[in-house]
Amino acid sequence: MPLRQKPIKKIYYSIGEVAAMFDVNNSLIRFWEKEFSIIKPKKNKKGNRYFTDKDIDNFKIIFHLVKERGYTLDGAKKKLRENKEDTIKNVEIVNQLKDIRAQLVAIREVL
Repeated sequence: MPLRQKPIKKIYYSIGEVAAMFDVNNSLIRFWEKEFSIIKPKKNKKGNRYFTDKDIDNFKIIFHLVKERGYTLDGAKKKLRENKEDTIKNVEIVNQLKDIRAQLVAIREVL
C-alpha cells in the first residue's frame, strides 16, 4: 500500500516569493511593510523577512486598493482604518469574479 501524502503547504514566504506573487519589486514590499501596520513579517537574526499567509492576505487587500482601484497610500490607510471588513469582502468578491472569468475564458477556448 502506498503512503498517502498531504500536499505540503508553506508556512513562511520570503520577500522574493511575495514580490513574485504580485509581480512587483522587493523594494515595494519593504515600503508597504513600513507604511501599513497590518503587515508584520517575522525576521530572523540576519534580518530576512518571512511572511505568513495572513501577511499575504493583507498584501492582497493593499494591492487591490492601491494598484487596482487607484487609491493613494493615505487613502488606502484610511479605508482600512474605517472599513476593513467591507474592504476584505470586496476583495474576496473581486477575486471570485476573476476566477469565474478565467474559467469562462478557458471554456470558450475549448469550444
